[in-house]
Amino acid sequence: MTIRHVVAWKLAADDAQTRAEQAAEVARRLHALVGVVPSIRALSAGPNVAYPDGNSDVALVADFDDLQGLEDYQVHPAHQELAGYIRSVVSGRMAVDFEV
Repeated sequence: MTIRHVVAWKLAADDAQTRAEQAAEVARRLHALVGVVPSIRALSAGPNVAYPDGNSDVALVADFDDLQGLEDYQVHPAHQELAGYIRSVVSGRMAVDFEV
């Protein structure tokens, strides 16, 4: 069983340029977790490229071997540090975790 963790964020900034810069930074920092958080099996993240009025600004898809791997990721210090940055720039978050 693989657990797929999908998260999408809306950024709080009013102007599109700031949102684009922050979305790119969130994606960069998420990719930097690969090789640092051992339980990550695959990770893809990036800024939205279409329908900005209706879509989230940046998204993450990450795979883990099991729920314990997801939990290990959630509590890992590198993820916690990143989560602090993300919380400082977002206005909303949606997530789902499912088996693939």
